[in-house]
Amino acid sequence: MDSTATDRFDISRFEASRTRLASLAYRLLGSAADAEDAVQDAFLRWQAADRERIERPEAWLTKIVTNLCLDRLRSAQARRERTVGAWLPEPLLDGDPMLGPADTFEQRESVSLAVLTLMERLSPLERAVYILREAFSYSHAEIAEILDITESASQQHLHRARRRITAARRRGDGEVDPASARRIVEEFLAAATSGRTERLVALLTDDATAISDGAGLTEKLLQFDTPQRIAAVARAGFKPTAAKRRFVGGTPAVHYALVNGAPAILVVVGDQVVGSVTFDIANGKIATVRGIAARARLARLTEAWRQHEPDTPLIAQW
Repeated sequence: MDSTATDRFDISRFEASRTRLASLAYRLLGSAADAEDAVQDAFLRWQAADRERIERPEAWLTKIVTNLCLDRLRSAQARRERTVGAWLPEPLLDGDPMLGPADTFEQRESVSLAVLTLMERLSPLERAVYILREAFSYSHAEIAEILDITESASQQHLHRARRRITAARRRGDGEVDPASARRIVEEFLAAATSGRTERLVALLTDDATAISDGAGLTEKLLQFDTPQRIAAVARAGFKPTAAKRRFVGGTPAVHYALVNGAPAILVVVGDQVVGSVTFDIANGKIATVRGIAARARLARLTEAWRQHEPDTPLIAQW
């Protein structure tokens, strides 16, 4: 095989792993853009490596991507960006390849916005062990080789990660019947747009929280931690005004969608998603509301939406 044919073969071997590597990087970093950067850096290292000496390309690439992500998580810049109250995971439309694999509950849960947020409480190593084990089913022996730690250390990191995530997870969290989830979200939207505060409060758990990026206009996230405050913010946020239409660039439609496996409302102008509101449901009520409207955080979701065949909008002209 000549050098050109060899290069094509090696590139095809990398491309065969690209989606899995991107899924791994997204779970570790919570950012599609950063995940793509990590995978591209891994490709450059793959091209520069003596590939004839790499016996197991998949394992080699997994190790490279994992450690590139760990370097990012440990960097001073990342620590500043991801300080408590200043960071939310990037939302992805269901069907995005970065959300795979999604065959088991653990795999689907590992990419939920709730768990991606909770993983910020873990150390980088705990996060890596948790993802490699829960989402990709690597053995502790394989994880030890990827992370250059002992099998015992891998087991300890997994135990601590599971304990911390379980302790922080809300009682009643789990997979929700899709029809029930949609009904609850539609009721929330109807109550918010009609200004029915009492109905909004009734749809929320007693310890509900809401988090918003303030459309990217604030340095810190906006957080609300009582049903009454959340209801007031929802009423104000979903009240249409000329100023809001100018800000988003037109008259939006409001669609129901699934984002990172959770029920969501997408605010869309033309083919541009200008807002994403996702909901965590627990025991038949809304436990968490996450609002993201910063354009940079919605770029990949918008790209997926443009290739998506949406249902009839919940509100055609808001």
